[in-house]
Amino acid sequence: MIYLTLFIEFFKIGLFSIGGGMATIPFLMELTTKYTWFTTTELANMIAISESTPGPIGINMATYAGFHAGSIPGALIATFGLVCPALIIIILIAKFMSNFSDNKYVKSAFYGIRPMIAALIGYAVWQIVVITFADTNQGVITLKYSAILLGVIIFILLQIKPLKNIHPLIWIIVGAVAGGVFRV
Repeated sequence: MIYLTLFIEFFKIGLFSIGGGMATIPFLMELTTKYTWFTTTELANMIAISESTPGPIGINMATYAGFHAGSIPGALIATFGLVCPALIIIILIAKFMSNFSDNKYVKSAFYGIRPMIAALIGYAVWQIVVITFADTNQGVITLKYSAILLGVIIFILLQIKPLKNIHPLIWIIVGAVAGGVFRV
C-alpha cells in the first residue's frame, strides 16, 4: 500500500508543480505534515544539497522520500510517479505536434513564445541575484558585502583566459568552499 501512496502523491506533485523544482517545494512541505517520510528539517537539508548537486530538486526529493518510506522500490516508484505526468504530456504533445509542425499559426505561436521564455529566465536570474547578494528582512534590504565581493572576484577570475577552461564543477566546489570559509 505504501508504494501506491508514494506513486499517487508524487504523481500529483509532478502534475501540478508547473515551473520546475522550486515549484515542488510547497507540495513537499505538505507531505511533511501528512506522512512521516521526511521532516521539514530533512527537506531543508535536501533543498540545500539538491541545489549543489546535479538533478532537479523534485526528483531528488522524490527519490529520497521514496527510499525513506519504502527502500529502493519506494525510491524508484516515487521518482517514476513524479516524472510520469511530464512523460505523458510530452508524448501527447509530440504526437499532436507532428501533425501541426508546418502550420503557420503554430510556427508563429512558437516564435512569440521565445521572448516570453527569455523574459522568464531573465526574471529567474534576477531573483537568484537578489537572494544571493541581499537580505530582504521585513522589507528592509541589506546588502551582503562578502557575497558581492566573492562574486566580483570570481567574475574577474573568469575573465582570465586559462581559467575560463576550468571545468564548471571545479568552480562550484571553489564557490562552496569559499562560502563555507567566509560564511557568505
